[in-house]
Amino acid sequence: MTALINIRNLTISFPKRFESNVVVRGLDLTIHRGESVALVGESGSGKSVTARSLVGLTGQSAKITADVFEIDGENALDFHERKWRQLRGSKIGFVLQDALVSLDPLRRISQQVSDALGNGSFFGRRDIHDESVTLLSSVGIPNPVQRLPQYPHQLSGGLRQRALIATAIAREPALVIADEPTTALDATVQKQILDLLAERRQAGNTLLLISHDLAIVSRLADRVLVMRNGEVVEEGPTAEILSAPSHPYTRQLLDAIPSVSSRGYRLAPDLDNSIQSTPVKNPAVAKQVERRKVLLPSKSIDSKRKMLSVEHLSKRYGSGAAASLVVNDVSFDLSAGEALGIVGESGSGKTTVARIVLGLVKPDAGNVSVDGRPWSERSEGQRRAHRAGIQLIAQDALSSFDPRYTVERIVGESLDSVAVFGAERKHRILEVLDSVRLGPAFLNRHPRELSGGQRQRVAIARAFAPRPKLLVADEPVSALDVSIQAQVLDLLAELQAASGTSLLFISHDLGVVHHLTDRVVVMKEGRVVETGNVDSVFSAPRHSYTQALLEAIPGIA
Repeated sequence: MTALINIRNLTISFPKRFESNVVVRGLDLTIHRGESVALVGESGSGKSVTARSLVGLTGQSAKITADVFEIDGENALDFHERKWRQLRGSKIGFVLQDALVSLDPLRRISQQVSDALGNGSFFGRRDIHDESVTLLSSVGIPNPVQRLPQYPHQLSGGLRQRALIATAIAREPALVIADEPTTALDATVQKQILDLLAERRQAGNTLLLISHDLAIVSRLADRVLVMRNGEVVEEGPTAEILSAPSHPYTRQLLDAIPSVSSRGYRLAPDLDNSIQSTPVKNPAVAKQVERRKVLLPSKSIDSKRKMLSVEHLSKRYGSGAAASLVVNDVSFDLSAGEALGIVGESGSGKTTVARIVLGLVKPDAGNVSVDGRPWSERSEGQRRAHRAGIQLIAQDALSSFDPRYTVERIVGESLDSVAVFGAERKHRILEVLDSVRLGPAFLNRHPRELSGGQRQRVAIARAFAPRPKLLVADEPVSALDVSIQAQVLDLLAELQAASGTSLLFISHDLGVVHHLTDRVVVMKEGRVVETGNVDSVFSAPRHSYTQALLEAIPGIA
């Protein structure tokens, strides 16, 4: 049987003036009809550029060579742009990570679905309308007739991702490529998207899944190729690779997944490069390829000292009948040196609570106290002198930086409020950069010159620089791949233990919260539905919503 995708010795490079940046080396990839194949690896491993080469979207500067590059029996190396346009959508559908960016914000869902169906105009065509309604229904979008005239920003994250999948499968392509289709989605929405992809997989559709999440791969893929630095280091049946990996890098990816067993231990490996690059050929030995677990430093928690007290917070947006109660009578405490997680799906009110705690939003009712002193009741002028004691690590570090600033200035700006200047300022900047495992070489770099993981480390360094009493981390690892996430979580745990800083950690990822925090607050529709010790809540949840969140977490079979 002819393979749908047949590639041998694929190399993709982006030539520069005096050198060639090779991002994929010698890759072999075969995908048969009805098969589900996954490419896994950390950022920069070459996964996405490999996928984009299958639809002719690597860009004009890319140089692609291969001994064989066949798509449905045709030599794709000879394809011109018109041929690629004909192939996209009809033979290969492409689902990208961020639906809000991928969908046109200026066009209605109906227009974008019509384009995907290969029709020039949606309006006035009853048959296209009916076909669009059927298509949106097939991907689980409720009330599709009401959704068609809406714009992407009017849909929730889950509905946008479903709409994007609808455009990818509109013409029933032979292959669907899903490139990180659930990254940064909360657990329940992620489960909905995975259920949808699983249904299409069971219906016999062919799928190429690009992901760093091995739990997702475990559920959807028949075979997996593990990529590192542009090369495939291991491949085979998914169950075999995930249960008995023969390469330490695959083991590293598995170990980096936060879980019940990882709690109290470092997630990032302590392997040197020579060991990481050496595969273990003997399957019996492969099962023993385990890194030595390293304990995280112990913390000192003073339960008698309440670093943060939140009492009966309420916040409403809008007015009149259109008003929306986003925070409803929320109360909790955070002790000195403790890590408290707030979890819940999108729209549960987590971030609004964080913004009220930071003093960026004024509550309609209730109050916040920091270290026993009133906080939310004070004016901004009264709070300003104490702002250095409360620091934020935002989800998107890049957008929180001034792109004109160097790393030295970015980290140093948090020291303005504590009046640290001159030689003492330079010493503190170097000290915190060293603590996040960056060094003096990064002082003069700009944000665009840093990787995603390096930017998040700079954000952590900036937050810890003024030695805060309270740190608010709002989804700080949701957009990072699993290995970089592991490094950042280890870093947060180590710095919190060393400094005694209290941590309010906002996340939709229950695995991360279970690994990092001591207690947890579960929110739904603006209310706290459950709170308690993180082990107790996660092992024996009392509320049905907490149970549903835990059941939605994909696990490695």
